Amino acid sequence: MNPIITQLRAELEQNSDEEARASSNRFFKEPIKCYGMKTPVARKIAKAYYKQVSGKSKQEIFALCEELLSSDYMEEAFIAFEWSYNLRKQYEPEDFVMFERWVGDYVNNWAKCDTLCNHTMGTFIDMYPQFINPLKKWTASENRWYRRAAAVTLILAARRGDFLDDIFEIADMLLTDGDDLVQKGYGWMLKEASRQHQQEVFDYVVANKDVMPRTALRYAIEKMPKELRAKAMEKK
Repeated sequence: MNPIITQLRAELEQNSDEEARASSNRFFKEPIKCYGMKTPVARKIAKAYYKQVSGKSKQEIFALCEELLSSDYMEEAFIAFEWSYNLRKQYEPEDFVMFERWVGDYVNNWAKCDTLCNHTMGTFIDMYPQFINPLKKWTASENRWYRRAAAVTLILAARRGDFLDDIFEIADMLLTDGDDLVQKGYGWMLKEASRQHQQEVFDYVVANKDVMPRTALRYAIEKMPKELRAKAMEKK
């Protein structure tokens, strides 16, 4: 094990808090492995230790991220994803294979999924939009986290108003998904798209509301004016 990782883990252990651990578990249906600490504490540790590793090559830092991810601890995953995002200026097309594998190997709850995908994956797609097509293939995966990841990777792009056609295509692919965390994921993506494209998202929701799960629908219209929300929720 890398000595920096050993040191980092000792510090996480020292900052663990029983109350925060119990509180964290309440946010998840599945059991999670965590030290228990507030996000600013984990962020401070991530930042301090990144200074120690920042002189290393991208591949060396990615290997350290992998070591952290392999423990399955929430805080270590958070730090790994912070570090991988810090390397965003060095992303290259071939990094997609590794990021894709991280989703399959290490993502096992919505928080890990969203932390990795909103920032690392989202930035990667902004830089290399040709990878939206492989992203769309995730919608057919048996793994719920790949399906959610296909949507939440585009959250920040959706907020800016980008990739609207791709967003609707991904929403089409996930439209009748039976998993509530996938429904919330693509509903959230549509909600963010509605900030810049309110009418288009409203029209999409109305056109699909007969088959769209109510969970996804409610998320999608959350930022719309009251009268549009009421109209979208009307039963035919």
